[in-house]
Amino acid sequence: MTLTNNILLSEFLKYNVKCDQGVDHGSGFVVWMHPPVHRVLGWITRPSALKLSLEVWRLDQLKGILSNNIYVKGKPANSDQSTIDRFPTLINANLLDNKGQKMANIVDLVFHPKTGKILYYLVSRSNPNIPGSSRWSLTLDDIKDQQPGTVLSNLSNINDLPLIRSSIREELLQKSKGFRNQIQEFTDKATNRLEGWLEESPLEDNNFTSTSSFKDDWIDQYEENSKNNFLDLDDNQKYYNNSENDSDPWV
Repeated sequence: MTLTNNILLSEFLKYNVKCDQGVDHGSGFVVWMHPPVHRVLGWITRPSALKLSLEVWRLDQLKGILSNNIYVKGKPANSDQSTIDRFPTLINANLLDNKGQKMANIVDLVFHPKTGKILYYLVSRSNPNIPGSSRWSLTLDDIKDQQPGTVLSNLSNINDLPLIRSSIREELLQKSKGFRNQIQEFTDKATNRLEGWLEESPLEDNNFTSTSSFKDDWIDQYEENSKNNFLDLDDNQKYYNNSENDSDPWV
């Protein structure tokens, strides 16, 4: 791997460090960074589990990455755990929303191995050690302020961040949310169509006359026909037309 490619910190710390003398210094376990300017300065390795001493490497000592090995030039600076614990870092810091409520933890970052510039952080809502846990991308523009162990963002919800890696649980939540949105969209469309149909007036739109006018015309026509055909009716029909119900065509 060339040093022009961006790299994930968690992957970088897995590589074994080998110096130009051919000595294996073990893999990294802690990043050395400068949070105010969001830059990686180096990393720390533990050469042996039987020794308490730790080795601090500067990023400019990095010469190449190949076959899960990091090749460095020069010697590291020796340190101890108490000193390393005082190194400032944003890894494992609490990420707060714009109301000051915790919504996630910063668990990883992506940086440029040549310059050390941090491009963005990765945050997790659950324990980052759980395999397959979700990761969201937190850019530097999303950070409003920072203190040791705490990062204040200008976000209202973790879902405002792009989802980089989704857990099984998160995938189910996203799918169910999408399904609910589809149902709601279908319901809204059906409701709008029904309301539009109810607001329409078919009789007026099709130039139909009103019901009362239609009834009056029908009655007038019936009465006219009755008068014209009165002489042609037999006695029973004359009696029927001369009854008191003659003026009521609905009987």
